[in-house]
Amino acid sequence: MHATPSQPRLKAALWDMDGTLVDTEPYWIAAEHALVEAHGGQWSHEQAMQLVGQSLMHSAGILQGAGVRMEKREIIDTLSTQVIERIKHEVPWRPGARELLEELHGAGVRCALVTMSEGPLAREVVASLPKPYFEFLVTGDSVSQGKPHPEAYLTAVERLRVSDPELTVDHCVALEDSVPGVTAALASGVVTVGIPHQMPLPDDGNRTTWSTLSGRTVAELEQLVTDRAQLAGALLEGAN
Repeated sequence: MHATPSQPRLKAALWDMDGTLVDTEPYWIAAEHALVEAHGGQWSHEQAMQLVGQSLMHSAGILQGAGVRMEKREIIDTLSTQVIERIKHEVPWRPGARELLEELHGAGVRCALVTMSEGPLAREVVASLPKPYFEFLVTGDSVSQGKPHPEAYLTAVERLRVSDPELTVDHCVALEDSVPGVTAALASGVVTVGIPHQMPLPDDGNRTTWSTLSGRTVAELEQLVTDRAQLAGALLEGAN
């Protein structure tokens, strides 16, 4: 669909990584289990699910509470190293993710990775892709406040604006799988798509929910941007 002068068009897709682009959550959970058990504790599936989408510093604090007698930085490094080793062996791509990335790339839509994983892991995943789909990465170690705070998404939008000052949150779509992730994206103001994976997402009329990225297209993302713009215009007209 072609945008009119008053209608924003899709300019950028902001991708979460763990659970959205790649299915690394089982890698993280296995590493958490091993770490807690090495310190004489027990780690349940329910506890692991509480960490999905959270910042690593937050997660490290929860693991300390579960009996891991290590500094937070050491916990993060230990978990990340184990996950990176598994990624080097096999990258577990989520269904439809690479296909949608390729279509976005071909359509000239800019892509950025917005993840709470740290730089070394994120770069390992991105390096496994056949093309430089991602213009830049915003990682958990590059922001002061992790998801569900919107800082990471706001940072991505500001970086996109450096070369395109007319770009706003209305031109951007976020793809997220977790509650902290969709909360952060919505708080930033970008159009948000939730693709639940490990945990269900609560009903929320402020975002779109897809069961999978498989078969999804750039045209559908463009339509979400158009729909939001039309709704905003209708509300403004109604207020007047």
